[in-house]
Amino acid sequence: MRMINLDGKVAVVTGGSAGIGLATVELLLEAGAAVALCGRNAERLALAEAGLRQRFPDSRILSAVCDVLAPQQVRDFAAQVEQALGTVSILINNAGQGRISTFADTDDAAWLEELQLKFFSVIHPTRAFLPQLQRAPDAAVVCVNSLLAVQPEPHMVATSAARAGVHNLVRALATEFSVDQIRVNGILIGLVESGQWRRRYEARPDQERALSWQQWTAQLAQKKQIQLGRLGLPEEAARAIVFLATPLSSYTTGSHIDVSGGLSRHA
Repeated sequence: MRMINLDGKVAVVTGGSAGIGLATVELLLEAGAAVALCGRNAERLALAEAGLRQRFPDSRILSAVCDVLAPQQVRDFAAQVEQALGTVSILINNAGQGRISTFADTDDAAWLEELQLKFFSVIHPTRAFLPQLQRAPDAAVVCVNSLLAVQPEPHMVATSAARAGVHNLVRALATEFSVDQIRVNGILIGLVESGQWRRRYEARPDQERALSWQQWTAQLAQKKQIQLGRLGLPEEAARAIVFLATPLSSYTTGSHIDVSGGLSRHA
């Protein structure tokens, strides 16, 4: 039984070929939406699309290689989606990994790269799809953000600062877009299982080689003081995203849902 019926709705998920993005695409398709996903890696995107079409053979799916930092590519993607699927009413901005660096070892180029990625991965898609969202009923934008936005880490100084800016941007957009009845919200994720964590697991030091993935992540959760004692799953973040993207949260805008398993220490 569907939690919500999204038949006739068109959704877009950036960074949709893996992880939280792909899990979100799957939930939207399960609810009946037509979904467009994009990513920069053509091979990974093709694999994701093939899997989705096998699982959802009757669904309307569009995938496209698109760099969200390239404004013309994003505009072209927006036009392609509208022509193929119809007017977009749900936009999920989901792109960008974290940069490990302290203030001492982050040069100007690294600062600019991180700020550009975090801000313009939201700005370009939102700008490109805004005309469609303005025409759609129950329109919503959801930005995937990190707990670092409100709980910065000194070893991720540039990412923490950029994430805080996106947190503020969500609130500003919610205010500006309210005149068009477009809701804008975000989620704040903690440690969620991903390819990045898998790579760290594969590169673990010799003294940790005997640990299984479950043991290693449980140890990591204990070290980070995650109250639920484990890393989150992509689908757990995706459920929060879909809640915010649909009329299930029809009276919520300018807000963020904490999806961190108790890692959060902010008020």
